[in-house]
Formats: sequence, C-alpha cells, structure tokens
Amino acid sequence: MTTHATRPAGARETTEGTVYTVTGGDWDEVTRAAEQADDERIVVNMGPQHPSTHGVLRLILEIDGETVTEARAGIGYLHTGIEKNLEYRTWTQGTTFVTRMDYLTPFFNETVYCLGVEKLLGITDEVPERAGVIRVLLMELNRLSSHFVAIATGGMELGATTVMIYGFRDRELCLDIFELITGLRMNHAFVRPGGLAQDLPPGAIDALREFVRTMRKNLPEYDQLCTGNPVFRARLQDVGHLDLAGCLALGATGPILRSAGLPHDLRKSDPYCGYETYDFEVPTTDTCDSFGRFVLRLEEMRQSLRIIEQCIERLAAPGPVMVADKKIAWPAQLALGPDGLGNSLDHIKKIMGTSMEALIHHFKLVTEGFRVPPGQVYTAVESPKGELGAHIVSDGGTRPFRVHFRDPSFTNLQSMAAMCEGGMVADVIVAVASIDPVMGGVDR
Repeated sequence: MTTHATRPAGARETTEGTVYTVTGGDWDEVTRAAEQADDERIVVNMGPQHPSTHGVLRLILEIDGETVTEARAGIGYLHTGIEKNLEYRTWTQGTTFVTRMDYLTPFFNETVYCLGVEKLLGITDEVPERAGVIRVLLMELNRLSSHFVAIATGGMELGATTVMIYGFRDRELCLDIFELITGLRMNHAFVRPGGLAQDLPPGAIDALREFVRTMRKNLPEYDQLCTGNPVFRARLQDVGHLDLAGCLALGATGPILRSAGLPHDLRKSDPYCGYETYDFEVPTTDTCDSFGRFVLRLEEMRQSLRIIEQCIERLAAPGPVMVADKKIAWPAQLALGPDGLGNSLDHIKKIMGTSMEALIHHFKLVTEGFRVPPGQVYTAVESPKGELGAHIVSDGGTRPFRVHFRDPSFTNLQSMAAMCEGGMVADVIVAVASIDPVMGGVDR
C-alpha cells in the first residue's frame, strides 16, 4: 500500500526543531524509519490475519506507548474482481456475482443491482407488487442477520462470549428462513431483473410468523446482557467518537451517521420497493460513539421486525413474482429435489413440449440473455451498514458495459483513523467493530 509517508524531500530548521517534508513512500519504509528514530514511537501491524479485524483487514498503527498517534487501513487482500467479472456475464447472471460482495448482506447487493437494471430497461413500474414485498421482506430479514453478526463479533472481540453465542444463535434462525425461501443460506442470486427466481414455498408464511414470535422474545435479552451492563457500557462509551461534521466530511452513512443524531435513511428520504407504504421509524442517538451504534442496531432490528410483520400480512394473497414480458422474465421454476435446488422437471417438460419456438426462445434467453438499452443509472438502497449504491452502464448489449458499487463498508472504513488516532490501542478493536466493515464489500 502506498501512502504519503517517508522519503525526505527537504528539511528546515524551526524554533521547535527540524521539520521534514516527506512525499510518496511505502509503509515498509515508514516502519524502517520509525525503527531508526530515537523516540519511543513504533509502527505495528494489526492484521491482515488478526481475529479482531473483521476479515483480511490490515491496520497500520503508529503508537507511542499505548496511544495510537497515526492509523491507516491497508485493504485489497480479498479482491475478487467481481465488478470486472460482471462485464463478461449476462445481466441476469450478474446477480450470482454481486450477491457475493458483502457476503453478510447478499439480498441488498442483489436488489440494488436489479433495481438499476430494471430502471435501464424501463420496467420499474411493471415489477409485480408481490415481488417488491418479498424483496422488502428478505432485505429486512437480512438487516437482522447482518446486525446479529455485528453484535456477535463485536462482543467476541470484547470478551463478551455470551453475546457472541446469542448473536450467532439468532442469525442461524435468519439463515434457516433464507434456506427455506431460496434454497441457500448465503449467495442466493434469488432477486432477478424483473422480479424473483420464484415465489415463497409452502409453509413459508407460518415459518415467518414463528420467527417473529421468537425474535420478540430473544431481542430483549441483548438489552439485559449489554445495554444496562456497566462493564459493557464503560468499554464502549466515548470510544470511536465521530461527530456529525466528521461523518459528513468522510461520507459515512448508516448507523455511524445516525449515531451522530442525523435520521438519514434512504428508505425514508428516497424510497424504493414501496418502502414509503410501510410504517416504521428511523432511530437515532446523539452519543457519536461505539455504544450509541450498538444501541442503534438493536433498535433498528426492532423496526425491521415491524416491517416484516407488515410484509407477512401483504403476502396473504397470491400473485406473480416476475414481469409478464417473456423476453425479460427468466423462466426459472425451481424445485427442491434429491440433487438440491434445480429447475422443476415439470417446467422443463413444458418448455420442451410447447413448441420449437418456445424452446429456441428459452435457449437464447438463458445463453445469450436480454438486451438492455444504452444508458447509465445510479440506484441506492439502505443496507445495514449505510448507503449501498450501484452505478450501471449499458452499451445496448446483453452484458453490462460497466458496473461499479458504492459499498458502505469501503466508505465508512475511512472514518477508522478519525475514530482511533489519539486513543488507546485496545480501543481500535472497539472502533472497528462499531464500524462493522465486511471486506468482501470493501475489496470487491
């Protein structure tokens, strides 16, 4: 990682001693220069394999005793080339890539991508209402599962192992619902341009109602364990401080921004998928610290349960989950067989037996894909970590010309230095946990 640090480009004497002007350089040179210096400052690496860096994140810390004087993030260790790979796949196949970016929020990745493709196709208003409701349902379930991981891993890093056990216990319930609906626990590719891969399976509504009942019982346990716990509060309060001016300067969104008192949420300010028709609140705190972000995530989970309950009521009546245009609608009727999730044999027989034209159309749609009119679009959704945006460019072909994501983990990670410099080394772990970065989204 290159940075602005160490080759002396000149020196001048001042009343307070020699001042060096440095340009360019690499962190390895910073380390060597610090080792040769006479003072007590040293440069240490936290990561990229440290258990408290949320994946392969490298933090380069210059410390003076136990105080962090300078902090920088080294990223790129998990680079997958997903954005480039999208240029070599059809528009529908793109969902199988984007779902793997921030692997803890797959439904948000899929939805923001598909919303962009639908806008380019001009079919936003043609997407069936039931598909929109199921998208909202899955995203709010995903918000719960993502926050459970944030709280569980944050607790683990602080030594609060009970919080970790509770968090992963409840996340498992979310993944069970995902598996019931999509056939997979992660990397679903369930949201498709024009709608969804398929409708809810039998028994899904009953399972969702049972899930909500369980969550209503389990969520208060986090308050009992942590919120009023003086040890837990003391460890998080006034740690990782970033006020509203800092959030706005660094582009931080999500719980970090709302912990500074600004109720900014794209579900309210720029609604999508019909969010304007749901009744929920946007919680905020004014502490600007790690404890405020913890409390905020708990309240966001309660609001997500409110939205999930409203989705369940709206899904009582059946309906289509894919646009009617057969030149766009991916003809996938899935079935869970002994070999896993695959195309329904009855559906394949229907395609094969209808007509030669139907078979040719199916073949071309699956292998070549549909064409998207030339243009570019930016769409954004409120992911558990903040604003997740997709800038999609089409040249009129069957594949994207360019897709670039504004991942909130990438942007929010910039605030790490502002939160950590001047604090203790031990507090770096708390601050990074409160940011909740996922390196799959940072590196893409």
